[in-house]
Amino acid sequence: MTATQSTTPAWLLLEDGTIFKGLSFGAKGTAGGEICFNTGMTGYQEVFTDPSYTGQVLIMNNAYTGNYGVKDVDVESNSVKISGLICKNVAHRYSRMTANGSLEDYLIANNIVALYDVDTRALVQHIRSKGAMNCIISTELKDEAGLKAELANVPDMDGLELSSQISTKEPYTVGSPDAPIRIAVMDFGVKIKILDCLAARGAYLKVFPAKTGIEELKKFEPHGYFISNGPGDPGSMDYAVKTVKDILATEKPFFGICLGHQLLARANDIPTFKMHHGHRGLNHPVKNLITGKSEITTQNHGFGVDPEAIKNSDLVEVTHLNLNDGSIEGIRMKNKKAFSVQYHPEATPGPHDSRYLFDQFIDMIKSN
Repeated sequence: MTATQSTTPAWLLLEDGTIFKGLSFGAKGTAGGEICFNTGMTGYQEVFTDPSYTGQVLIMNNAYTGNYGVKDVDVESNSVKISGLICKNVAHRYSRMTANGSLEDYLIANNIVALYDVDTRALVQHIRSKGAMNCIISTELKDEAGLKAELANVPDMDGLELSSQISTKEPYTVGSPDAPIRIAVMDFGVKIKILDCLAARGAYLKVFPAKTGIEELKKFEPHGYFISNGPGDPGSMDYAVKTVKDILATEKPFFGICLGHQLLARANDIPTFKMHHGHRGLNHPVKNLITGKSEITTQNHGFGVDPEAIKNSDLVEVTHLNLNDGSIEGIRMKNKKAFSVQYHPEATPGPHDSRYLFDQFIDMIKSN
């Protein structure tokens, strides 16, 4: 299938004044957010629909994007969550016969502004050097003054609370009600495939809105609690930290992923911090300190757990480390059945090296 190549110019302005010119791909208009990059070569549709990308303009670091079109089932939420998209090259012809349509039509339907024909290698090197920052992309604004005026309206990710905005508004269930295990899921931006991984292991899930209190969670009579991934700054989520503390007090098994990992740390008085440019991709090496084995992992986070503060904790120990930069990728509590990882073991997209963590959680519930 072939789409018409665009010749409409588009512009990117970074917070530090750097400007790139490209061509329009997707919806026309203006969009802003924190710029970040993903190193994955496949799985772009799952990446674009990951709620953890809310509020971010994403660079796809692969040379081509869109070459296999889009498919209705290749999603992690009910809509595209990125604020905007930047690519080097886009495929105006897709080859997957089972695809439902082109990437460009998909972006237009979801009102996502995108540009391509940008030197993404230079752009990524700039971000790796200067760090994460806000940006604006536009097919409408062509002068620097207009772009700067729009950029001034983009909120900083540091201190921004987003999870309650994208969380489910009403509780819902996943899996069979006859399943022997019940798990309460706190939705701070949960990915569909995480829920599928838990349900596939014989669990009946009830997914709750972000600001649900412990008394409402207890009514489900769960055997364990799962705290999801999500966007924004965990330092702005005191309400969620309180909920995590209340959950830990129940003495039920606890598992957190990504934002859930950061919230478990904060519930144990271990602070989080804004990373220089974050980890996003599906090829990040992590070492499991318990088994001594390494895993290739899928990651998407711009905040991390403070490695110095955790050294002084009597209650928490590190279980996983990032082999690229030594950052904390997993922790567990010494006095409770509670653990978490910074990366994404469901790995959609990505390798399935870490799916054993779901089995570990289920086994923990069964043994309890």
